[in-house]
Amino acid sequence: MSLTEDLNQILETVLPTDPSFRRIERAVMDSCICETRRHALEGSIEAFLMSAMRLLALPDNGHTRLIPNDAIEVLPLRFVTVGRSVQLIGAAPEITAPRGELIAVNGADLSRIEAAAEQFLAGRHQRKRVIGPILLAWPYALARLGFASDSGTTEYRLRDENGQITNLKVANGHTVPGSALYPRNEHGKDDPTWQPEAFVEIKNWQDLGLSIALPSFFDPNETALLAGISAAGERVRACSNKPLLIDVRGNTGGDFLLTMPLIDAISESAIKQIVVLVDKFTFSAAIVFVAILKHRLGNRLTLIGEEMGDGLTFFAEGGLLDLPASKAVVRYSSAFHDWKNGTADETTPPEVARKIVAVGALNLDLEWVQGSAAEDAQGEFHQRVLKSMSNWINDR
Repeated sequence: MSLTEDLNQILETVLPTDPSFRRIERAVMDSCICETRRHALEGSIEAFLMSAMRLLALPDNGHTRLIPNDAIEVLPLRFVTVGRSVQLIGAAPEITAPRGELIAVNGADLSRIEAAAEQFLAGRHQRKRVIGPILLAWPYALARLGFASDSGTTEYRLRDENGQITNLKVANGHTVPGSALYPRNEHGKDDPTWQPEAFVEIKNWQDLGLSIALPSFFDPNETALLAGISAAGERVRACSNKPLLIDVRGNTGGDFLLTMPLIDAISESAIKQIVVLVDKFTFSAAIVFVAILKHRLGNRLTLIGEEMGDGLTFFAEGGLLDLPASKAVVRYSSAFHDWKNGTADETTPPEVARKIVAVGALNLDLEWVQGSAAEDAQGEFHQRVLKSMSNWINDR
């Protein structure tokens, strides 16, 4: 297989299928295709990958993008956007690296690098902040963006929580597979191999209230998610006198239709205080879940966290395309969703169109960045939010 055949798969499958490309000027698209084809003919895999990333980022559709993680080698450092900053949160075992906020790379302020990288990253600004950090550990990407070092090393300037500045140098030849530190579906956790232990995690915090964590709506067999949703619905009805916290941080989506029994249970229960936690890693079906709850509950629902990874008007469904020559993966969409205005078109699946409602907006009631991983693991963050709910809601 050749890189040209990889490109042909994109041109024959993705561009004709994905409705988000209909709004892109043909001349703009042809220019990106020409550049990608040139790199394919040259046999330069990394140049091809970045050009294909730019092509697939044209519609600003976060669902559609080239995912290079399985195809590239990166420096053994894991960067993740936490709140408004990029943090070094981990490294390969053989590297001793301090945790902290990334300030500069090879002497260039991070803001300059992020501005140069925007055209290669798909989606709205929050999606870019989720998928962008891998570029900071990819030597070729830094060179393509104009921020390479001439010394054969990459130097990172970091600031720890006490304000102390550290310079960390890594040899450009010291790389690991990209997927080892950057998961295909980025969740923002310290451990890149993290997987949810359960689809639904219910905890009764006694007088504080009830918390339900929903880390994923993607269940290939559907049975485990359905069982968890059913159990959560029963618990909500049984505890309708308690404050309720729903946590969909890090939930990248799946099938929102499977969650409708829980939405019904929450909507039909006489719960006065309902908080939903969201973050930039909340996408797709998880956004729809929140949108329907907001439509049904109105002011009864308080939205806390940070702006989600996509808006209410987006593209979804579609599929995955493996590119055998480059080893990259393309994710593409095939259907239009408009939960802002409550509209659908010919690409919207009928079962989705029947559920679409006009939500208008999903504005945060309170911006609150998540606690540490340790706080999450022990439920301390949920308890802190529940303790604050009554006072905050009463003061609105």
